[in-house]
Amino acid sequence: QVHLMESGGGSVQTGGSLRLSCVASSSIHHQDCWGWFRQAPGKEREGVAVIAAYDTIKYSDSVKGRFTISKDNAKNALYLEMNSLKPEDTGMYFCAARGDDFCYPPTFSADLLYWGQGTQVTVSS
Repeated sequence: QVHLMESGGGSVQTGGSLRLSCVASSSIHHQDCWGWFRQAPGKEREGVAVIAAYDTIKYSDSVKGRFTISKDNAKNALYLEMNSLKPEDTGMYFCAARGDDFCYPPTFSADLLYWGQGTQVTVSS
């Protein structure tokens, strides 16, 4: 069982930046799918960014060019750099991993096994 813990959320104004971190209790295979999802009040959870085998990456259209996903395999950590934040980016942000030795291509529908508890991001206008 892998436990994921997110941090770095907070409240910022439009145009601000935040950096989210997700640390795993044990190693996530470097070829696994590991990503960020978010859920706004009253809305379904949606994929934000995912990194897969060969360090391939998928972003949702709504965050392309503003958010950057990265990971540090040695630290069992996943990051999400969020710039030019908008009110519509508000929500609970979760990290999740498939829990496999290989996952490709990057997808938001990867039957993710492990989920964190989430960290809240609030962007005010």
